[in-house]
Amino acid sequence: MDDTSLIDSEMPKAYDPRKVEDKWYQFWLGKDYFKPVINPKKKPFTIIMPPTNVTGEAHLGTALVMTLEDIMIRWHRMKGDPTLWLPGFDHAGIATQVIVERELAKEGTDRHKLGREKFEQVVWQWARTYIQTIKAQKQQLGCSADWSREKFTMDEGPSLAVRTTFVNLYNKGLIYRGERIINWCPRCSTALSDLEVDHKDLSGQLWYIKYPRAEGEG
Repeated sequence: MDDTSLIDSEMPKAYDPRKVEDKWYQFWLGKDYFKPVINPKKKPFTIIMPPTNVTGEAHLGTALVMTLEDIMIRWHRMKGDPTLWLPGFDHAGIATQVIVERELAKEGTDRHKLGREKFEQVVWQWARTYIQTIKAQKQQLGCSADWSREKFTMDEGPSLAVRTTFVNLYNKGLIYRGERIINWCPRCSTALSDLEVDHKDLSGQLWYIKYPRAEGEG
């Protein structure tokens, strides 16, 4: 056997990440390399992973953010800093509801036919499925997050933190409640953010109405 045939038999023509990356990722997880080692003498470095919406699978934008954050996390971890990358997922409220309702429409039904309780079960099942899907995608990217601390925005802890923060901001006068024009969806029967609205400019009229004063003058 000559040297050329030896190389052909041992080295694949194309790199197969499945034979390498999953093995080492599981090795890292098994050794708890992604968990922070607390050192009171050192300043910790923490990134809260922007919680990915459970509206579907992760996309290129998710991969870009994960890559940049992973670089910073690994850099501080190699420097010996107590380093935490906290992973999480966002329920995405109305956006997830719209996606689920589209799927129901394909089956010839809707949330009204299902009823509130059954519809909530369907949405929760969707969320659980895509949390696991997105998590697997991020792990395939090699994200060195501490998955033992994984959070979901509907978990009791994060939900309480959000309510507490808003109450504190309100009590300090930093936010307020007031009436304002909103984007109302007649189909969803709820308010939507500007991000979920397709804006259209229309040429309209501005009307003025003249009416007499109560005292009869003017």
